[in-house]
Amino acid sequence: MLDRITQTFGDIVRQISGKATITEKNVQDAVEQIKIALLEADVNLRVVRRFVNRTLEDSAGEKVLRSINPGQQFIKIVFDRIVQLLGDEKQGLNLKGPDTQTTILMMGLQGSGKTTTAAKLARLLKKQGRKPLLVAADLIRPAAVKQLSVLGEQTGIPVYSEETKDSIKVVKNSFSFARKGSFDTLIIDTAGRLHIDEEMMKELSNLRKIADPDEVLFVADSMTGQSAVDIAKQFDEKIGITGVILSKFDSDTRGGAALSLKEITGKPIKYIGTGEKLEDLEPFHPDRIASRILGMGDVVSLVEKAQETIDQKEAEALQEKIEKANFTLEDYLDQFARIRKMGSLQSIIKMIPGAQNLDENAINEKDIKKEEAIILSMTREERRNARIIGPSRRKRIALGSGTSVYDVNRLLNKFEKAKLTMKKMVKNKKYQAQMLSQFGNQA
Repeated sequence: MLDRITQTFGDIVRQISGKATITEKNVQDAVEQIKIALLEADVNLRVVRRFVNRTLEDSAGEKVLRSINPGQQFIKIVFDRIVQLLGDEKQGLNLKGPDTQTTILMMGLQGSGKTTTAAKLARLLKKQGRKPLLVAADLIRPAAVKQLSVLGEQTGIPVYSEETKDSIKVVKNSFSFARKGSFDTLIIDTAGRLHIDEEMMKELSNLRKIADPDEVLFVADSMTGQSAVDIAKQFDEKIGITGVILSKFDSDTRGGAALSLKEITGKPIKYIGTGEKLEDLEPFHPDRIASRILGMGDVVSLVEKAQETIDQKEAEALQEKIEKANFTLEDYLDQFARIRKMGSLQSIIKMIPGAQNLDENAINEKDIKKEEAIILSMTREERRNARIIGPSRRKRIALGSGTSVYDVNRLLNKFEKAKLTMKKMVKNKKYQAQMLSQFGNQA
């Protein structure tokens, strides 16, 4: 996710943030590097010019050069300007109360992930306590209705559809169906095309008039960069949109669409697609994305993901085990499963401040799978009491897991060190503070 631009911006941050004094030349050089990075990220040229001019204007004179910490002051200016580009603050959906129907109209080109995104959004709203209904009004693309029906089954959300080619009729009838079923949110999936044409715009315009939606969300493929921005602008001019959902954001290494959309269209990015799974849709937080771009991580999102996957009672039980030195290899194995629920290992690492400085080989998914295989090759008794694992047992475990005795030894040593570290952190509040201080200083 935004790997390329994050790497470049992270280098710039490291170069300038640690300087006790900086000159106008330092600032100009840094801004020039930022300009090149933005252009390479496929950010709109007009947006790049505005960003550069505003950053230079904010950094001019004594504001930065004579400040107590000029390097950090400059980085703060860059951060604020990136946040401004991305939309200043999180923009939620305009949702009515539970007793009144909210209508959301989804639109976008074919291949943008519109239908899947509609299902993802419905799932998210259901999780928030709403009762959504998916409406299959994409009657152009073959199997679109079938796809939405399958996604509805997977999420446990009803799908309204009809055997007809009249999308207006489907939308009209869906309202009465929703009222009878007490659905408070209609999410209408409309037809996309491979390109914008008059027929498409006319159909969408008619649907908009009939549906009178509270939200008109344009689904844009973030990997298409400036093309996504141009198309979003055309949709807004001809139909009118209230916000954007960026699909395939996890695969976007450049960030051109995200950094250009708000400035060019004036419409906020409301959600981002962060993976192929139906749960992979997140609210768009400009400040958090800006923090990631500058290589400062995203601790808030990391904590939120952890809260979603870790049960409070289980967490307290685990803490008690650590305090009493009862943390076992079985508990160690459980943590792998919990981490995977939060997303891919790489996506989690990128949320940690300073993670861009880590060697890519330092934390490897293959190593975790190897460690899992080793633990699973142990007996339950061995997993609960690692001290009984002598040389002969280690040979058997290595053979059963397809690894070497060296790998088994390394895991057991790593586990013992982890136990000691966790015990210190739980019992020693001063040690906790030191660890947190180090963690914060990496940002």
